[in-house]
Amino acid sequence: MPAGELQNENPQIKSSHCIPKRTKIAGPDEVNYYAGLDPIDGMGIVESAEDSTSEPFDAQEVFDLLASINDPEHPLTLAQLSVVNLNDIEVVDNGRDSSVTVHITPTIPHCSMCTLIGLCIRVRLQRCLPPRFRVHVYVKKGTHASENQVNKQLNDKERVAAACENEQLLGVLNGMMSSCA
Repeated sequence: MPAGELQNENPQIKSSHCIPKRTKIAGPDEVNYYAGLDPIDGMGIVESAEDSTSEPFDAQEVFDLLASINDPEHPLTLAQLSVVNLNDIEVVDNGRDSSVTVHITPTIPHCSMCTLIGLCIRVRLQRCLPPRFRVHVYVKKGTHASENQVNKQLNDKERVAAACENEQLLGVLNGMMSSCA
């Protein structure tokens, strides 16, 4: 493929108002700024790293972490291209055996960027989620010509670790995540 030539010149783009978002976020007047403070002296109460009172992660929260990742080929996000979808994210948050599974949908069946996109999703989640989560990234069944090979690469810890040691590749991944909050 010559430089500058797009694989998918006319992708379907989802309008930003069609991308799922949290319906209600606590406003400044609803936040309890004193939560976690000792009522006697106002100093922070030391609690365990795994606070049992914290809200569990859900699919929407994971989707929010991934939605703004930039596509490597188009000036659009993965959510706008429907590469990541809320319905394709499964979260099990039950303490020690917590996991996140994301199924991605490539824009075309022979997308050569699929492994790069999946790697970026994995790296983003590993950076943002607590260490108790195991992360799994898969190509959605029947959406890519090399589905099994890509899935094997994305879920091989040694390959992922080696890829993350490559400075040039890490630069590309960081560029894709540059618009993430």
